Amino acid sequence: MRITYDSEVDVLYIQFLDTTVTTKIVDEGVAIDYDAEGRIAGIEILDALRRLKNPDILRRVVLEEIGLVSTVKSIR
Repeated sequence: MRITYDSEVDVLYIQFLDTTVTTKIVDEGVAIDYDAEGRIAGIEILDALRRLKNPDILRRVVLEEIGLVSTVKSIR
């Protein structure tokens, strides 16, 4: 699994599978990527800070995956 956050466009992406995908928009600003067999390959969340309403949640989600929580103070 790979978690990325792009602060320039405020997008959180959680990738479960590295493959060719078909994207389905499931809500305004939320899309699910599916692989050829219909398995969820990733989730994209636009306006992530606004949706999560707490930058600390986003910092934990993104940074716990790579083990840097204790060294980073904030994502801006």
